[in-house]
Amino acid sequence: MGQTILVTGGAGYIGSHACKALAAAGYVPVTYDNLEYGHEWAVKWGPLERGDLKDGARLDEVLARYRPAGVIHFAAYAYVGESVENPARYYRNNVAGSLNLLEAMHGASVDCLVFSSTCAIYGIPGIIPVPEDHPKAPVNPYGATKFMVERMLNDFRDAYGLRSYALRYFNAAGADPDAEIGEVHEPETHLIPLVLDVAAGRRNRIQVYGNDYETPDGSCIRDYIHVTDLAEAHVRALGKLLGGDPGGALNLGTGEGHSVLEVIETTRAVTGRDIKVEMAPRRPGDPPQLVAGLGRASKDIGWKPARPSLRVQIEDAWRWHQKGRAALLDKGHS
Repeated sequence: MGQTILVTGGAGYIGSHACKALAAAGYVPVTYDNLEYGHEWAVKWGPLERGDLKDGARLDEVLARYRPAGVIHFAAYAYVGESVENPARYYRNNVAGSLNLLEAMHGASVDCLVFSSTCAIYGIPGIIPVPEDHPKAPVNPYGATKFMVERMLNDFRDAYGLRSYALRYFNAAGADPDAEIGEVHEPETHLIPLVLDVAAGRRNRIQVYGNDYETPDGSCIRDYIHVTDLAEAHVRALGKLLGGDPGGALNLGTGEGHSVLEVIETTRAVTGRDIKVEMAPRRPGDPPQLVAGLGRASKDIGWKPARPSLRVQIEDAWRWHQKGRAALLDKGHS
């Protein structure tokens, strides 16, 4: 049996895909999740330990029981709008919860961590594609909490020898190509599953927030990265840390941007369905473009996306939407 890895938030969208990738690489993933947003049905490749980041005693108990070689940390609240309306909830969970985890790891002599960070720490970037050394200027509490955790990782490295990678990813998309797991959020805020809901007849139309940006078709441009590619990057980063690598901070994306209208048109082509569009005003704080500057991930952890095509990402998401997600909705799961 391989090394045990604790995966906080392992019952969530990206966390569950990472658990599958960990198991495929010979590790034993132990999911630590309070199931507030995660799903018990998504935990298929190792044990589930229910627990909250805010519960330091429970973290100590689980770390003592499994003695993991390292931790992959996904558990966080991630709704940007909610973070603006209720910042206390985000600082308590994302920052204080992460501090509890780091302290518990230090107490248990676990010194390797892969952290799920975000391109939101860059704010509205002045350079496209966005390089890793771009100034950090988050424009919402969600991005600020992720930036604070990155700062904590650096301070724990200097003081206690913690080795860590902060993986700043752009727009997660797609689903497991085998359709064993996929994206199910409540509420759903991600563009591709929302557009697929329209294609499936579960929603009447998709709203496009702003068509007057300085982009080729006027809609926002984002860098979509397949969730299985994200999962693979976490496994590779973990392997480097376990081998003694000091870590760092890396962008994860494809280096190519696609507009909102392009996503809708590609979804029409993949599904063969009509998708009604309703134009809506811009949302405050939406950058016109977010595209990852790449290179460091390839050099540092030997990673590059294997499924960079937007069409492939939508095809995989549609397969999950029609099979796995539809079956869950029929059974009353969410």
